[in-house]
Amino acid sequence: MAHDDHCAAIAASVDQAGFNDRVSISCTEDHAVISSDTYPEHDLMTGIVGTNEQVPVPAKYAAPILLSPVPGQTPLTRDAALGVAVNGVPIYDYTAGGEMSLADLAHHQAQHDTVQTGQLDICGGHAGRGDDYHYHAKPTCMIEAMANSGDDAIIGWAFDGFPIYGDDNPDGSKIAEGALDICNGQPDAVFGYRYHTSPDAPYLVQCLMGVVTDFDKLPRVRPLEHVSGDKLGPGRPPRGGVDGLVFSQKDDGQRSMDYSYQGEDYFIRFAPAETPGCYDFQTRTVTNDGEMKSGQFCR
Repeated sequence: MAHDDHCAAIAASVDQAGFNDRVSISCTEDHAVISSDTYPEHDLMTGIVGTNEQVPVPAKYAAPILLSPVPGQTPLTRDAALGVAVNGVPIYDYTAGGEMSLADLAHHQAQHDTVQTGQLDICGGHAGRGDDYHYHAKPTCMIEAMANSGDDAIIGWAFDGFPIYGDDNPDGSKIAEGALDICNGQPDAVFGYRYHTSPDAPYLVQCLMGVVTDFDKLPRVRPLEHVSGDKLGPGRPPRGGVDGLVFSQKDDGQRSMDYSYQGEDYFIRFAPAETPGCYDFQTRTVTNDGEMKSGQFCR
């Protein structure tokens, strides 16, 4: 596919899904840049048991998608995003135990499986260590909200330039057993190659099969930085998980994640501060032994 056609296909995938009011596309000589705030409009965090006591906070993110994808010889792994959904939310592999080695790709990492360990919400995502929302499994809520939801709809793009589809082939046929490779992809007549979601692990893109120059320089979401008040530090998953976790948000930007652990109530609450990109936090977490803390943090 030619450079201009590939750029048009990426822009069309966002437009046809109905997300062009929240996601912007710009094309350079080498990339289509998908820009967003990584904060989707669908339900967030509900259903999580194995919480890391992090919350989703909007974050500016520009995902560069190669416009001239070339198949590679060695799968690429990364302890960060491997691509981006058409709603602008980053896409990670299914694990939460650091970067996988090539040997790890061939075996199910059950102890790090974010689905099986209850770390994901009902939409296939959660907030990471940078308090950034991203997907580790099929983005079900996003797909349900897509204006063009269907087997032929592209649901995202990997950084190597190849598209991501759902559980079935674009023509609606079932994917034959064993047809998907180690990265959860297969050859494609239009783009040369494509990735898929799947009901079982690895659920989504596990690695990249295309050539990506400057792979180590791919973007990461900028974490929150402590400005004033109490330092919160990274969350620590409560042993055995929490109960009744609910994330709520108001029109004025106030957000709250409430849950209980061993009969005690805990929460993380934040609201926009006067300084753009900054947020005032109030927390009572298991990580901090139930101590009330408050502070301001900025992107």
